[in-house]
Amino acid sequence: MSFEADLTAAKDEIDRALTLGWAELARLTPWGDIYEGLTPEGREVCFERSYLWNTETGGDIRVEVNVYEARDFEGGVRSTRSVEKEN
Repeated sequence: MSFEADLTAAKDEIDRALTLGWAELARLTPWGDIYEGLTPEGREVCFERSYLWNTETGGDIRVEVNVYEARDFEGGVRSTRSVEKEN
């Protein structure tokens, strides 16, 4: 397992999600899913994505991505970013 590759994969997934912006993400929040994919080094992992209200409904959105091998959830990495509510 490569911690750095998994963290890179998690950050890449968050970067893609943030291209949507607050208004589009708000339509999806709260929501989450899990899918299988590959890390930059080609290892099979699970990606768990969550879009959650940070503190209150309609406010900032917390985007979380957890990357882990199917047999080792606890050994995975998590990356989290917030998207501020647009005025």
